[in-house]
Amino acid sequence: MDEINKKLLENIKNSISETVKEKKIGVAFSGGVDSTLISKICTDMNYDITLLTIGFPESHDILFAKEVNEYLKYPHNVLEIDSDTFPALSLKINQIIKIDNLSWNENCIAFYYVSKLANSLGLDTVITANGVDELFCGYNAYREAFSGGESQINEVMLGKLDNELKMMKAVNLVTSEFKVNVLQPLLSPKFIEYAKTVPISEKIHDSEDLYRKHIIRKLASEINVPEISCTKRKKALQYGSKIHKALLKTR
Repeated sequence: MDEINKKLLENIKNSISETVKEKKIGVAFSGGVDSTLISKICTDMNYDITLLTIGFPESHDILFAKEVNEYLKYPHNVLEIDSDTFPALSLKINQIIKIDNLSWNENCIAFYYVSKLANSLGLDTVITANGVDELFCGYNAYREAFSGGESQINEVMLGKLDNELKMMKAVNLVTSEFKVNVLQPLLSPKFIEYAKTVPISEKIHDSEDLYRKHIIRKLASEINVPEISCTKRKKALQYGSKIHKALLKTR
């Protein structure tokens, strides 16, 4: 493993150990490179993890998470969303967070189901890989900003981080119903500070770069994350779970 990847791994481990004090935890899991990487690292650090996947029946996230876990063989639980009760639940979430931002509502709904699943399994701590897309150029917006150079990419990053940090506070407001604490080790101030020092060239190559997050994918591959997870381009949680599609129908 080269120096830059060693440093990335060390910083992820430090952030996990500083943020996650419980040893028995749930991991919000879609099978994508971010959630699989954090699951593998937690397991290597001797955390007792259970993978938690939510989505409508036959949604991409449920099918893909199961496929990836055929390689990992970690404890894995799935909650299928009931389309009959979904409209009332989405309204309830909107009334709790009091924000009409579609993405915030989708994420809060998703983590409501994740925390419900965690609670049913006796887990009160769930960790997520939120922060990777923001800090390592995972979004399409970074491709669009590329022509504006590093300063424009950094501007997009600051906006994305600010939004994510505020949104995760709303998420914890929702998950508190189940007394579940949702933690984001990769959004800790120390990890954010470190991630900003990683060269942009390790994150995104050009405005046509459809994969991005190259240093994350490389590290995942080096610590034996299944290849299908390292190389897959995967939609965000609200799309892969079909929550986005269902929520649009209720509006």
